[in-house]
Amino acid sequence: MNASRIRAITVSASLASALLVAGCSSPGSGDSDESTTQAAPMAKADLQDDYQQVIEDVLPSVVQIDASESLGSGVVYDGKGHVVTNAHVVGKEETFKVTTATGEQALTARLVATYPEQDLAVIKLDNPPSGLKPAKFADSTKAEVGQIVLAMGSPLGLSSSVTQGIISATGRTVSEPRAKGAAAGATIANMVQTSAAINPGNSGGALVTLDSEVIGIPTLAATDPQMGDSAAPGIGFAIPSSMVKTIADQIVKDGKVTDSGRAALGITGRTVLGDDYKPAGVAVVDARKGGAAAKAGLENGDIITKLGDLEITTITSLSEALAGEKPGEKTRVTYVRDGSETTADVTLGEM
Repeated sequence: MNASRIRAITVSASLASALLVAGCSSPGSGDSDESTTQAAPMAKADLQDDYQQVIEDVLPSVVQIDASESLGSGVVYDGKGHVVTNAHVVGKEETFKVTTATGEQALTARLVATYPEQDLAVIKLDNPPSGLKPAKFADSTKAEVGQIVLAMGSPLGLSSSVTQGIISATGRTVSEPRAKGAAAGATIANMVQTSAAINPGNSGGALVTLDSEVIGIPTLAATDPQMGDSAAPGIGFAIPSSMVKTIADQIVKDGKVTDSGRAALGITGRTVLGDDYKPAGVAVVDARKGGAAAKAGLENGDIITKLGDLEITTITSLSEALAGEKPGEKTRVTYVRDGSETTADVTLGEM
């Protein structure tokens, strides 16, 4: 996280100071109750002021994106009119209507590039207005559990909405639901988990620290299968800002992602079922020539059952295992060919 940590410590220090004053008052002095009642409202007022300052600083950088089949949010990336958002917000479309937080007339934007593997995309305003305010992005490698954050976006089409929560966990690997026409949803590593409410329309918006810096791009909320896949309250996920910058910088500069940093086997695969009709591995449909798997001797028809020490039962579990690896690293792949299990040492390629 971390300048935001300093802000959090400052607030905590105020509360600790109030308790110290109360604790130091001698019994019967009459100062304890008065000090406590005065300090608590002051601490609350300070935190409220912090929230309002963050909203004033960052909300002008958060926009609503209207595509013909979806609605989401975006974050102004630079003064040239580039806006970063989720790939699933833009879908397969190339032109969009963008509304700023001021609620002025919608602006036209066009797709620069999309990178579905990380669920990120960049669009660009045709005529950026003067005074366009880019957001500041934090170093998400310093994110800390317990840090206060605000989620800004257009949930359910309610533009310029703000919710609050904390960072609940870091380093989550999350697989998104499969998009229409896709073999599998994106698998994203090192995601930030937050308790701030994330609803449809928040996708592509901003998860912001009390230092007015974007720490992540809200992407999805967890669902509870036992409740008909309805959203699980207080469990949302955001793509970390450091990854956002890595991908967005490449798209802005080159019009595409040239260095993903994501490991790959270089195969097209599908989940296969065992004799008990349960997922039992990933069949290699196509081991691309020159790819990592092909170079290690894997062939079409092989069934991958392990990556390193991790059991592989589905295409999603394979994606999640690869998300924890880096291009160029060596790992052992266990697979079945013609009913016999064998292994191969694979030098991982890049997605």
